[in-house]
Amino acid sequence: MQQDDVSFSQLMGDVRPLPRGRDKADVRPARRAPSDAQLARRENAANATNDDNFLSDDFVELIGAHDPVEYRHDGIQVGVLERLRQGGYPAEARLHLLKRPLAECRRELFQFIRDAHHAELRSLMVIHGRGREIDSPPNVLRSYLVKWLQQFDEVQAFASAPASQGGLGATLVMLRKSERARANNRERQQKRRG
Repeated sequence: MQQDDVSFSQLMGDVRPLPRGRDKADVRPARRAPSDAQLARRENAANATNDDNFLSDDFVELIGAHDPVEYRHDGIQVGVLERLRQGGYPAEARLHLLKRPLAECRRELFQFIRDAHHAELRSLMVIHGRGREIDSPPNVLRSYLVKWLQQFDEVQAFASAPASQGGLGATLVMLRKSERARANNRERQQKRRG
């Protein structure tokens, strides 16, 4: 046994203890350079703060945690809102805002509505979650969402989704037709009439 101790101490003869405060291993992952995709996202986020985002982040009146939401722009038929409320228009695109900071939700919603309108989409779904209390984060987001959606000229109507599509945790949105889609529609109507 003594012989093993001697050989061990001989083997460890030039080993010195670490200076005080450095007696723990650094287990943090090594920092890597950001990928191209990360750099592009950063650039888009920086540009989004400098763009024409008109959505207000001022005080908002909170909506009851169990209250459905609905809105229709002047001139939109009640039947359109009713069909939207019942899930009669399948969502062509979805935006998930669950557990995101309010400022990011504001930025994402603005870009989502603009991109969807540019792509000539009409029916959208925004998934925001649902809280049990009036001041829970999902309900605060839902309250801001109601305010924000009404600020878009592109939004014709919106309503809480039916229970089968997310209920109070999702909002269905109907966008107006783009100018190009309206022109195509007028042209089709003219051809039909002769």
